[in-house]
Formats: sequence, structure tokens, C-alpha cells
Amino acid sequence: MPKVKLSEYATSTVKEVCASFNNKEGELINVLHQVQQKLGYLPAEVQELVAKELNMSAAKVYGVVTFYSFFTMVPQGENPISICMGTACYVRGGEQVLDEFKRQLKIDVGETTADGKFSLSALRCVGACGLAPVVLVGEKVHGRVAPTDVRKILSECKDGCLT
Repeated sequence: MPKVKLSEYATSTVKEVCASFNNKEGELINVLHQVQQKLGYLPAEVQELVAKELNMSAAKVYGVVTFYSFFTMVPQGENPISICMGTACYVRGGEQVLDEFKRQLKIDVGETTADGKFSLSALRCVGACGLAPVVLVGEKVHGRVAPTDVRKILSECKDGCLT
């Protein structure tokens, strides 16, 4: 796969974030959170620059990015939708909720709609088991979601869920 040259904005953003954490290896997760918040995702080239700035291997950065479900290496839609598939959510119908989102959005997990409005992911656990099944739209938590609620959740996003 060919290397993608990072924009000046991406390069300066990564360097600024790393510097704000004193380029400390122990701040890797905090650095990745901030970089992803600013750039939207963590492509391989960004991970390599983070590794260089924190004086660590790119493999270690990649390992952290791929281990935690919060991080993504692909651009997300304006409204990232995440369905919890932890035990409590799964047992209480999380899979049916996920299937309904897939059906209505006409995309699969890991994909983004053609218009860039929505992306869909499944998470291991969001830690809100008492509200199972749980759906996150951006940072907004929807609890006790049934498949019949999916249309309403999506309609709330017509003017932007995250605003």
C-alpha cells in the first residue's frame, strides 16, 4: 500500500499534541485520544508520526490503536453510531438493534454511508449495563434501545446529532 503524505495541518497537530504531553511515552493513550479528536481518525501515517514524536515503535502505537475499540483507523461519518455488544446488551437484544441499524442505513459494521452522514461500529462494552442495550451516537448515550427505536434515533440526526 502506498504511503500517504500527511497534510501540514495533520503534521503540526500531531506534533503539538505530543508536545503538550511533553512527548512522554506514558501519555500515548492521551495523545491518541486528542489526535483522533482533532483529526477524526488515526491512519497509519499519523500513528508513525506519533511513534516518532514519542520515541517509540510504530508497532506499539498500532497495538494500542487496534486494541481499544474507541480508536479508528478509517474516517468516520458525521454521526458515528456504536452499538454495544457486551454480554448484558447482547442478551437484551443488542444484536437485533445492530441488525436494524444495518438494515436502515444499508451499511455493515465498519462502513460509512455514501453521504458521509453515518458510520456504524460494534463495541465490546460501554460500561452502562443497566441501560442495556446501549447505542452511542457520537457521545450521546441511548439506553434500553429496541429495534423499533432505530428509526427515531436516525431521524433525530437529520439536522445533526452531534450539535
